[in-house]
Amino acid sequence: MSEVTLFLADEDAMVALGHRIAQVTAGAGLIFLEGDLGAGKTTLSRGTIRGLGHTGAVKSPTFTLVEPYEIGEIRAFHFDLYRLVDPEELEYMGIRDYFDEDALCLIEWPDKGTGFLPKPDLTITITPRDHGRQLKLLPQSARGQSWCAALALEFK
Repeated sequence: MSEVTLFLADEDAMVALGHRIAQVTAGAGLIFLEGDLGAGKTTLSRGTIRGLGHTGAVKSPTFTLVEPYEIGEIRAFHFDLYRLVDPEELEYMGIRDYFDEDALCLIEWPDKGTGFLPKPDLTITITPRDHGRQLKLLPQSARGQSWCAALALEFK
């Protein structure tokens, strides 16, 4: 399957897509989130983490680099690499320990971690448009292809 393009009209639609991502991933995998400041990466992450069943606050990890969530048996990690000065810092924080087959990792600004991040299952690029957001979903694994197909059916 190739890239899928979706258009979401508002924040509620972005959160709804996040909930659906939580369902199709079953709380495991690696998703890169790309887009300019204010594009909606954190909103999509919040929707995904809440879709996994988290009921508390979903904080932006801009200053902490990573926010961990344990939701029953599910482990999710929300990364924001925007403030990363050197990708090598990821090695010092033990970044490889987070990428477990049984965990869901959402990574904002993945380009800041080039050379230290594994290949994602799915890359989502968010672009603001006049009345909403355009999202390009690019699957990069068999798992990512199945997620993309499921999301395309519902949100096209």
